[in-house]
Amino acid sequence: MTESEQPSVPLSTLLADPALGLSRVAGPAGEHRVRISTVGTTEIEDPTPYLVGGELLLTAGVRLPLDAEGIDTYVRQVVAAGVSALGFGVAPVHEEVPPELIAACDRHGLPLLRLPPATPFVAVGQAAYAAIAEARNRELREISRAQSALATAAARPDALRAVLAQLSAHTGAWAVLYDAQGTELFSAGRRPAAPTPGRVRDLAVRTTARVRARTGPAGRTAPAAAADHQGGTHLTVHTLPGADGDGTTTTLALGQAATTAPTLVHRQVTSTATVLLALLTSPRHALGTDTHSAGALVRLMLGAAPAEVAPALARADTTAAEGCWVVVHGRHTPPHSTQASRPGAHPGADPGGDPAQLATLATALGTPYLHVDGAELRALVPSAPDARPEAPAQAADLGWVLGFSTPAPASDLPHADRRAARALRRAIAAEVPSVVHTEDPLTVHGLVPAADARDLARTRFAPLDRAGAPGASVLLDTLRTWLTLHGSWDRTAATLHVHRNTVRHRLARVGELLDVDLQDAGVRMELWFALRWLPDGAAEE
Repeated sequence: MTESEQPSVPLSTLLADPALGLSRVAGPAGEHRVRISTVGTTEIEDPTPYLVGGELLLTAGVRLPLDAEGIDTYVRQVVAAGVSALGFGVAPVHEEVPPELIAACDRHGLPLLRLPPATPFVAVGQAAYAAIAEARNRELREISRAQSALATAAARPDALRAVLAQLSAHTGAWAVLYDAQGTELFSAGRRPAAPTPGRVRDLAVRTTARVRARTGPAGRTAPAAAADHQGGTHLTVHTLPGADGDGTTTTLALGQAATTAPTLVHRQVTSTATVLLALLTSPRHALGTDTHSAGALVRLMLGAAPAEVAPALARADTTAAEGCWVVVHGRHTPPHSTQASRPGAHPGADPGGDPAQLATLATALGTPYLHVDGAELRALVPSAPDARPEAPAQAADLGWVLGFSTPAPASDLPHADRRAARALRRAIAAEVPSVVHTEDPLTVHGLVPAADARDLARTRFAPLDRAGAPGASVLLDTLRTWLTLHGSWDRTAATLHVHRNTVRHRLARVGELLDVDLQDAGVRMELWFALRWLPDGAAEE
């Protein structure tokens, strides 16, 4: 977050608080234009080494210089350090604000506030931080409303025009979409007078030219942004990442022109709109040109086997003869998890109900074949046979823990699905953002014939068939999750979304039916082995 994006409130907000009783005694008028991002207290002669800018600096004048020249130097130094305003507490050191300080603040344009004796410095800080928190909440609500409107617009038949219209409505800027040659494709909002449209177009052409000049080896572009400010008009350009299936790049640019500088809210809304526009203008996602995928769906619904239609879904740079798929399983992290603290993550929300998040996740994974059901994710990613899957950082930022299978042909997708599920369980247990399945040829499982291992598993867990509610499958899933999470009651309860006492009750029932002591490490190891070989488990042939 840049300095200009730090949460802040107008100085007028604090002056208007009757509980504080503050009054401006010096400095320029226009308190609504002065922004306060933090409150600091100091009684040292030169506080500038400890300032970061944007402060309301409070002092009782304990070590304020005694002469006018020294006071002038003090004010000049704090102004140079970026202090937004100075607050002076009268009594017990000074009966009133020194006139030399008032004169110096007027001279250097620094707002000077008088704090009455009954107002503690701490109360000013509390009021400022409460106001900042409320302002931040308002920003988040505004961003949420705008993102919802953009997502709804993206589902309309005239999606491009609708998204641009919502972007303009929520930012107050003229929004326009250009191709790489600067041709205006769509626009929304009040068109500015000349020469602003031409300046936006020129900035877009220069930016897309730079992007095309550094296009990657697979025809993929790294998105870029540019800005310009002249004569009270603020121009911004964002390129839309994308590449055609044949490797040729089609770079589009989103331009904006506004009479006010973009705020944090405007930047967030523009970022969401850029992601949606990138998807809507992708040859494979939104312009209706992905006829291969549509044809594959028709054939599948009319009885074709998945292996027959899979080549039509693979990327053009992966031939049908060698095309493979990586299966991805995901879990949206609960609020208490480590990943939930990442910037941009939205723990506890329903990711499947947020089209903007789904669009971002699909773009990050590089596939349109994605399904989210509540907090669970499953996806298919086209891949070359020898490629190693890599988890995108954006997925973790959005609050997802992912498990990846190794590339597999369409005929082997059931096994790949189980490998991805196993990798996800390992990622959750290890509390890491992602795990890629690896082959383990020298394991205990490799020493026992598969048929014998399956017979052992069936026999070992047969007593669970006599279990009443909630049933054998629920007991098995609870046992598997508990063992995966190294016997943690709390983490198992959080993963299964049940109370920890429910977990204890279920496992006690498992121990009773199987006639085992689950506190015995050897028993747990034996049960883990058997679970891996249940017919509906994650065993590999």
